Amino acid sequence: MRIGFDARCLEEENISGVGEYALELLKNILKLDSLNQYIIFSNSFRQKNGRHFEWINAHPNAKLKRFSFPNKVFNLCFWYLNWPKIDKLIGGVDVFFAPNINFLSVSDACRLVTTFHDLSFERYPHFFPLKTRLWHKYFVNPRKISRIAKGMIAVSESTKKDLEEIYQVRKENIQVIPHGISQDFRAMEKNDPKLAATRKKYGLPQKFIFFLGNIEPRKNISSIIEAYKSVVLKNPKLSEYKLVLAGNINSLCRDLIEKEDVKICGYIEREDRPYVYNLASLFVYPSFFEGFGLPILEAMACGTPVIASNNSSLPEVSGKATLPIDPNRPAELAEAMENILIDENLYNKFKKRGIAQAQKFSWEKCAKETLAVIHQHK
Repeated sequence: MRIGFDARCLEEENISGVGEYALELLKNILKLDSLNQYIIFSNSFRQKNGRHFEWINAHPNAKLKRFSFPNKVFNLCFWYLNWPKIDKLIGGVDVFFAPNINFLSVSDACRLVTTFHDLSFERYPHFFPLKTRLWHKYFVNPRKISRIAKGMIAVSESTKKDLEEIYQVRKENIQVIPHGISQDFRAMEKNDPKLAATRKKYGLPQKFIFFLGNIEPRKNISSIIEAYKSVVLKNPKLSEYKLVLAGNINSLCRDLIEKEDVKICGYIEREDRPYVYNLASLFVYPSFFEGFGLPILEAMACGTPVIASNNSSLPEVSGKATLPIDPNRPAELAEAMENILIDENLYNKFKKRGIAQAQKFSWEKCAKETLAVIHQHK
């Protein structure tokens, strides 16, 4: 069988959570399956980055088809003409797998299998700029993709429920397959020299409360800042803990961030993230809505206690290994921050629970279950 894999999300130098998912999934699928032929499709006019593709040549059953069409023209062709057919463009495949929603078109002879990470743009459109809302509604059209896909993967039961309720997808057509976690996300010895080097590289304080993700309204950044200021005001001894936010800053949050006394790290390189989690005293993730919430899984695997929202997919990922809070109540987040920082027993309890919970997830398991879905539609 010939299987196409859409790797366009790997063209960026700094890949997001979706890019991490696609990269780890592809690596593990090629480790597991040496019988089928894989055609890896990508496109970028400038082709700025190649490091996410270099390893593919080591697999004799995988071939990279990387094009350099101008993306705006390419995407307009998909939108207006429903052309070109990607499966034909890459030499013909039986199944085309898309690890995320993107502009695409395949021929009737090819079966499309795609992953839906979340429908936050449907549930909470006010959290997104107008350009993003229009992009989802009129251009990429996820609802249309949900109708033409022969197989659909949801990364959580929460996302599966949204697909059923919002797009009226039959539940038997959706397979829930959670993300995995890489083995380099682990608790480390405090004398590991790479920890000190990472602290210096990003200018991190000795003790800090940490958030990692896109700095945008959906992530509830304003509540993180409000809760932190409340904790320090109530208990001045905790002012030794600084607040560190890492991630790409959305335009809707820029004014908020610029006027607050917080440490902004920007993008944390993939190889540095396990060390930053280990350096953090506490990880907070009071998001209003998540399709999965990979950062809380990464933090738990590194032995960093986690405070996370009690909504959407987050309870599925965290089990009983995080301190749950209502994201609409900053005072509740502040109380949780203070309790876990001053109570050593509570701190150690959630540290141990987090490590144990994270061990339930792996990219190998994710790849095996994804292959099973692909094979159902050969």
